[in-house]
Amino acid sequence: MLETVPSRRRLGVAGALVAGALTACQTPAQVPNPSQPTAQRQSDKTQRRSVAVTVYNQNFGLVRDTRRLQLARGKVELAFKDVSAHIQPETVRLHASTPGANLSVLEQDYRYDLLTPSKLLEKHVGRSVILYRYDPKTGAETKKTAEVLSVEGGVTLRIDGEVTSDVRGRFAFSEVPRDLLEKPTLVWLLESDRAEQDVEVTYLTQNLNWRADYVLQLDETDSRASLTGWVTLDNRSGVSYENAALRLVAGDVNRTTPSAEAATDALSDREEDAPADQAGGFSEQGLFEYHLYTLQRPTSLLDKETKQVALLAAENVAVTKQLVLDGEGRYYRARYGQLETNQKVGVFVELMNSEQNRLGLPLPKGTVRLYKADRDGALQFLGEDAIDHTPRDERLRLKVGEAFDVVADRVQKEFNQLGRCVAESSYQVELRNHKSSDVRVLVNEPISGDWEVLQHDQPFVKVDASTLRFDVNVPARSSSKLSYRVRLRYC
Repeated sequence: MLETVPSRRRLGVAGALVAGALTACQTPAQVPNPSQPTAQRQSDKTQRRSVAVTVYNQNFGLVRDTRRLQLARGKVELAFKDVSAHIQPETVRLHASTPGANLSVLEQDYRYDLLTPSKLLEKHVGRSVILYRYDPKTGAETKKTAEVLSVEGGVTLRIDGEVTSDVRGRFAFSEVPRDLLEKPTLVWLLESDRAEQDVEVTYLTQNLNWRADYVLQLDETDSRASLTGWVTLDNRSGVSYENAALRLVAGDVNRTTPSAEAATDALSDREEDAPADQAGGFSEQGLFEYHLYTLQRPTSLLDKETKQVALLAAENVAVTKQLVLDGEGRYYRARYGQLETNQKVGVFVELMNSEQNRLGLPLPKGTVRLYKADRDGALQFLGEDAIDHTPRDERLRLKVGEAFDVVADRVQKEFNQLGRCVAESSYQVELRNHKSSDVRVLVNEPISGDWEVLQHDQPFVKVDASTLRFDVNVPARSSSKLSYRVRLRYC
């Protein structure tokens, strides 16, 4: 019994010495590195629970991608796939949506070095690959081991000790380099407190765009029309968004002031305020100083696809057709004589965007195309014009084209220079109508300076400080003349 205690002590000391020696002999690879992830995970669209896309009509969009992630406790490297190829990495925001979950982003990378034949060769510079070449004599392929020396300006190889270039054949590679990806990928180093997380990832991307396209169909009297509106979406972002919640923002957004987070929060806060819509179309609401249109059903935006969705429809809208002849300000400061012959008369259509006129909706900017049925009932295209964002209760004016049967001649009858900055001149405008019905022509005369009408034979109005307007009736298959005299002080 007297030897037992010292023996135990000696064993304990010896064991400690052996353990210390083993620890000292461990290689660095055997020592745990707390900065390295404990697991590596991948996520693609198969784990997507929902996706919402807000498209701005300035060729960018906001994507909100919600997924259920299989992670691990501790540090995890996550490759987040199926994101836009035109993502703005600095706008990416990831946060856990699982109640009580703790998820921290330690690092973020956006990897877009994509797998292509040229990239494969570039990554194998200094390494060997297999080159297969067709032998026309045998009708089979020959196999050679080749070292890739360079890919600058073409592929340079060393085959059987000989350096050669411009080699025809196909290359075979033993592996795909880890840093080459089949599609753009976000890579995070995360700190997670649980093995499974629900997360929402938001980001801005370029090459998502939309525009409004309208069809205005005039009736036979040109006084009533039906208006239909379409949203035309164009997805060139490099990824598809299946069964997405779609929202559109109409307005001129300043990209340099609001942050991506602010834009995301604004949309999230207003999401529940969208009113119900009829038949799964778009509902509209104000968003800051813009307008937000929400599609009341999911839709898919496939990559490299142009998609159209109905926006609005209105019947029996009152419209006004106008024939307009515009002059030029230069006429009033010099002697000219004959000014114009067979001058074109513009054709315009006006309508009021009001509830009383069966509209009253904010109209996003886009293109309005006008149609009218011919005698056989077939629709014919009349013309088109671009419109800017048009609020409710504002007038919409569309340039349709130039009149075929109504032309004008314009003559300067007199010009007198009364002083250094004072001139007096007279004009005659002859309007000829070859149609079988009477027409009215608005004659707009732009005059810059201090002016007064001394004589006139048609009624006129002073539209503004620099516009004189005559309203002239021109009988069917006849002509009307407009004469007036103006005194101008221009300095």
